[in-house]
Formats: sequence, C-alpha cells, structure tokens
Amino acid sequence: MPGPHVPRPTLEAVAARAGVSRATVSRVVNGGAGVRKSLQEKVNRAVTELGYVPNIAARTLVTRRTGAIAVVIAEPETRVFSDPFFAQQLRGISRELSAQDQQLVLLLIEGSDDYERVGRYLSAGHVDGALMFSLHQDDPLPSMAGSAGLPTVYGGRPDWPARQGERPPLYVDTDNRDGARQAVRHLLERGRRRIGVITGPLDQASALDRLAGYRDALSGVAEPLVAQGDFTAEGGERAMADLLARAPGLDAVFAGSDLMASGALRTLRARGKRVPEDVAVVGYDDLGPAAWADPPLTTVRQDVEEMGRVMARLLMTRLASPDADLEPVVTPARLIVRESS
Repeated sequence: MPGPHVPRPTLEAVAARAGVSRATVSRVVNGGAGVRKSLQEKVNRAVTELGYVPNIAARTLVTRRTGAIAVVIAEPETRVFSDPFFAQQLRGISRELSAQDQQLVLLLIEGSDDYERVGRYLSAGHVDGALMFSLHQDDPLPSMAGSAGLPTVYGGRPDWPARQGERPPLYVDTDNRDGARQAVRHLLERGRRRIGVITGPLDQASALDRLAGYRDALSGVAEPLVAQGDFTAEGGERAMADLLARAPGLDAVFAGSDLMASGALRTLRARGKRVPEDVAVVGYDDLGPAAWADPPLTTVRQDVEEMGRVMARLLMTRLASPDADLEPVVTPARLIVRESS
C-alpha cells in the first residue's frame, strides 16, 4: 500500500502491471460489461498489488453516477432516533445499499425551513436517487424529486396523484387496511364490543388505511370510537385518556402503532384497569418492545427491515433499468397474538 507521500497509482500503472489496455482497466474498475473473466482477474490482482483507489470524481464524470443514495425522512431527529420503526427501516436500507456498494446520505426534516435546503441538495446532483418515507399530505418532497428528475421510491402508499406525464410513484408498503381488520376482528372474536381506536396522524396514508380497516371490521357490529394520536407513546397516553373519558365502559382498544399501544398501557395501568381482563389492547408493527411490554403486546406484524431492503432494491433496479416497467410492492400483514388481548 503506498505511503502518504508516494504518488497514487494511476490507471496506466494498473494497466501496465496487468498487461492490458487502460480502457480495459477502466471498464473493470467501473463495473462495465464485456471484459473476459481472465482479464478481470488480472486487473483486480494488479489493483490489489498496487493499492489503486479509483478517483471518485473522475468516475462520476464518466458514469454520471455518484454512488450515493439520499434517504429522506420527513420527521425531526428526536422522532427518528427514538422510534424503533425508523431504526428497523434504516437498517434494512443500509444493509441493501452496502451490499450494492452505495453510500447512504441521511436527510431529516426538522421544520418547514429544511425543505428548501433538502430540495437544493437533491437537485444539485449529489445523489443518484432517493428513498423517502414518513411523508405527510401536501409534502413538497415528491415534487422536488420530480423537478430534479431524481428516481425515487417511497416508503408507504403515496396519497397524491402522479404529475402529468409522469409514471405512477413507486412505493413499498404493508397492507395496512387488512392488518387493522385482522386486529379488530380478533378483538370481536374475543367477545369485545366497545372497541376504540387510536389513530396515527390522519395526514399520513398509513394512519388513514388503518382507520379504514378498523371501520371495515366494526361495520354493522359496533359504533366506531376514534381518538387521534401521533405515532408516539405520549400521543397514545393522551388518546387513551380521551377514550376512557368519553367511553368509561370501553373494553378494547386498537392502537395504530406499538409505541401508541405502550402509551395506552401506561394510561390503563394508572387508571387501575387490568389488561386484558378489563381492556384488551392490540398494537401495530411488532417491533422489539411489543414482546417486552407488560403484558406482552398482541400486535400486527409488518417486516419493517425487509421493507427497507425492498425499497433500496427497487430503487437500484430503477437506476439500472430506467425504462423497466416496475410495480409497487405491498407486503402482507399478520396478527401476532400475545397476552394483552
């Protein structure tokens, strides 16, 4: 390996060591096709022996690719780094991008002022594509990506129409509506009839879909009882208190996330309510804390890490084949029954 004051090996030096042309070395180093395996092995051996490191700036000029992918989360860092959902999704994205030798660039939206900064970054050619999730209605991020011509995959079903002349947005989601139906039907099968729901923010498609599934299951059986949360434990605590104030005889609650369910459990415990004897509780996500709850939480499982992987994989397919006819991916949801119901 060359020392700090030794000139960096060049493509020409690698070509001379391998006994091939400079063009052949360039194709091998940049991942191009059409080079025999025996020549690839010679080039790779010469690269290792000389300690050659590709000039990323030069490669970008040739390939028009940066090797970087923006991951944009429309939430503040306090939410992102405290909610295990984001940790799981980022883990899946990071592992897939690493496997494909891509750099992850994380961009968070703390407030409205950040949109201009993020928009400038996305349009400046720093990244090859973007993965975006936790978007809210009327979020400007999709139009920013569209204006920049940036290939994008969304986490969660977009609830905005495609811009004129554009293909429908690509996304990865779970079947939120069916997952909610499974949760509420389970409570009905357990003999519960006064079933409340704690929703996420209703400017997000996932929260709307889970509320719709709750209403589907209760249709013709019982009256809906809705309290809005915000996908946080504190929001779940407040919403549970609201439900109990409006319906003291409540005997079950479906919370649209495990964090909100954990908040609901705290409120029920503080009010002297036994779970599940007095009030049964079901959450959504099946992240680690669900199994550690007291009592362990019945919840709807979505494979968040795998969804992150699929998002990254779908984007890399789009980058490799811009004209390919790709479809959104919707994964199934599955009820996991534990002691809280």
